Amino acid sequence: MGRWPAIILLGMALVAPRDLAAATIVCLGDSITAGLGLTEEEAYPAQVQELARKDGLDWRLVNAGVSGDTTAGGLRRIEWLVKGQPDLVLVALGANDGLRGLPVAMSRANLLAIIDRLRAAKVRVAIAGMMLPMNYGEDYRTAFAALYPAVAEERQVPLLPFLLYEVGGKPEFNQADGIHPTAAGQRLIAAHLYPFLKGALVQGAPP
Repeated sequence: MGRWPAIILLGMALVAPRDLAAATIVCLGDSITAGLGLTEEEAYPAQVQELARKDGLDWRLVNAGVSGDTTAGGLRRIEWLVKGQPDLVLVALGANDGLRGLPVAMSRANLLAIIDRLRAAKVRVAIAGMMLPMNYGEDYRTAFAALYPAVAEERQVPLLPFLLYEVGGKPEFNQADGIHPTAAGQRLIAAHLYPFLKGALVQGAPP
């Protein structure tokens, strides 16, 4: 994939986190977030929580991953998510939209609606991008990859360009299906995600 794409932290923040040392972060995602084929402790939300614990941070990572979920499914779950008053929601959805060939415009509308509903509930938001395998048409793959930076820029939210950076497409970090990360792959996701989430939490409100 080349060198690590720059993490994009954009300046719009509704509220400052109560305390970086004690934050609740919800990971809204699909089977990759859920850790399909693995234990809950091996999935990246638990791995990020462990990294934070080693740094003396009292983070609580809530795994809201549902296998097969799409952006539309995530949108339907927002009201449940905000009941716990999290400090931040990481939106890691869209892979199933792409694998099913759903219109990119539909995924975009759902992601924007997710962000808007979370912000209406005074919850900070960050998003993680995805990319499609090479066997999908080039036009669709390009449009899908451009979806996430476009949404991040439009709503001014932090963006991790590719959730599966250094994991996607690498047999040594994926299960036999070639899609879902192994425990080692999940640890690598967590290693990239942890500093990104710290940055997303500490962003101050714009002047």
